[in-house]
Amino acid sequence: MRVTVKLPRLGMQMEEATIVRYCVAPGDSFHQGDPLYEIETDKVENEIEATADGVMIEHLVAEGDDVEVGTPICVVDTI
Repeated sequence: MRVTVKLPRLGMQMEEATIVRYCVAPGDSFHQGDPLYEIETDKVENEIEATADGVMIEHLVAEGDDVEVGTPICVVDTI
């Protein structure tokens, strides 16, 4: 099933983050718990982990872009 992964709110004050890098390229598979992408806020860097096994379909935001919480980041196909 295709799922659009959105930027999560990791803290009460978090409104936006920068996409630092993708850890999974389009076409590559990943497992639950694997990092999908890294973000940076004004306070900390975090890895956003996969919540299920799957395959990366598409990156929707470029590395280095600033995005608001809830913005679609990538599309995955869960297994």
